[in-house]
Amino acid sequence: MNQGMSSRTNPQNRTDLLLLAAFCGFLFFYGLGAFGLVGADEPRYAQIAREMLDRSDWVTPTLGGKPWLEKPVLYYWQAMVAFRVAGISDRAARLPGAFDAAMLVAAVYFFLRRFRPGSELDGALITASCAGVVGFAHAAATDMPLAACFAIALLGWYAWYECRRRVYLAAFYVFLALGTLAKGPVAPALAAVIIFLFVALKRDWPAILRTLWIPGVVLYLAVTLPWYIAVQLRNPEFFRSFILEHNLARFSTGVYHHPQPIWFFLPVFLLAMMPWTIVFILAVGERVRVIWSEGREAFSSAEDSWALFLFLWMLVPILFFSASHSKLPGYILPSVPAGALLVAEYLACGGAQFSNAEGAEVSRDLRKLSPLFAAAHGMLCGLLVFAAFSAGSIAINHHLLWGSGTWVAAAIAALVALGISVAVHSRTGLRLLSRVTTFAVVISVAAVIRFASPAIDATQSARPIARDILAFSHETVPIAVYHVNRVPQYGLEFYLDRPAQSYDKGDIPAAAHVLVAAQSTQVEVAQLIPGRRVSYLTSVPAQKLDLYWVGK
Repeated sequence: MNQGMSSRTNPQNRTDLLLLAAFCGFLFFYGLGAFGLVGADEPRYAQIAREMLDRSDWVTPTLGGKPWLEKPVLYYWQAMVAFRVAGISDRAARLPGAFDAAMLVAAVYFFLRRFRPGSELDGALITASCAGVVGFAHAAATDMPLAACFAIALLGWYAWYECRRRVYLAAFYVFLALGTLAKGPVAPALAAVIIFLFVALKRDWPAILRTLWIPGVVLYLAVTLPWYIAVQLRNPEFFRSFILEHNLARFSTGVYHHPQPIWFFLPVFLLAMMPWTIVFILAVGERVRVIWSEGREAFSSAEDSWALFLFLWMLVPILFFSASHSKLPGYILPSVPAGALLVAEYLACGGAQFSNAEGAEVSRDLRKLSPLFAAAHGMLCGLLVFAAFSAGSIAINHHLLWGSGTWVAAAIAALVALGISVAVHSRTGLRLLSRVTTFAVVISVAAVIRFASPAIDATQSARPIARDILAFSHETVPIAVYHVNRVPQYGLEFYLDRPAQSYDKGDIPAAAHVLVAAQSTQVEVAQLIPGRRVSYLTSVPAQKLDLYWVGK
């Protein structure tokens, strides 16, 4: 592999960095608070970070004042810093994911500029524009911290493998340690499998011993052990709760009720690679074809070694988590950067059916993408744009309704598809591919933030419920829920910064309080609290909830 520095001028490098910063700034940081925290995890993780900050406790995560030991501490530390700097808000709770995604893209850019000069901007833009990266960059969750740290660690290891400079091996151990603080032992376990398989296929067994560099191992332990030891000393149940229940039991049993078929992650991963899915499939097909036809010779060159490493990096997390009894979409996010880099490598090597009128080889900038590929890729970008414009309608109605707005969205998507198809089939199409595709992703993100976020906020977040409660009373009145699932319950606890008591569990506040209940349950509520006055306040029809004032 070419290890020389890019021959491009410094002004060009500066232009690339400005372009990349603009795209990442928009894709990752724009609209972080456009809709409230959704699902159970986002408000729960945000509230844990707030409680840790309130207590100035950097060791024990707590929720409702009780230890919450499901996940390690990296996201909470990042959110605590964000809360300290930007104030406590849903936007600040999502800043760690946005920051980590930007750090990942920067690492990809500088790695490629050093080891694959000429492909650095394409590789960084492809990584930044993958739907999985953009989506989890907007999430207050542990998935992006793990994926970013894991990816940077593997880039560090491969950089060391190519040039044997131990500063890269040190970076590998440091970021692997941060990955362990993000989500536990899965980071070193997956890295070990990927590296072992790569070395085995290369038959370069001495690389294993050289990887086990004592100063690097010391660095890893120095970063990880202080917190793990401290939390275990303060919470003797930590090992049982975190290792045995939330790692081993989550993997080997269905105790956490996230069962999915074994093939679940295949469509999830292809969606996470949008809008690069078609190019990714071609890249994987080409890699499999080369391995099948050339056998051991397919691993001989430096370029082939890099593609093999990416292939294993992409494949191992998917296979590992496919074997798990518990499956959630974020589990295979660590594979997405590898998929993006496979796409970048495939395009850099001219794999996407290039041709010219004479059939002779031409320079990279003059190669033309085949009409079929250009049309298919353009249609996929148009489909992404259409889905983004339609997301609000789907969030409200749970299916697509064809109306005037939908036809306008379809027209915009068709124009995008046509424009991209024409652009990438031009003589400069290969050079334009990453730019015009990222532009389609920018349109999609803007559409979601501008048009879909109000519907997502109304139907999926507890923020409007909390707003209605605060409109009734700004005092810190108790909150209770009845026949309400944990999603709005955790959300209310974050937005109102107080615990929500559950009628379903017999936990009925003695004081006057606000009750959030499923629609048409007022009679049932009155029967649960005979003699107490129940007054209707308002409804949240988008979430089929009613709010009541319950007197003493």
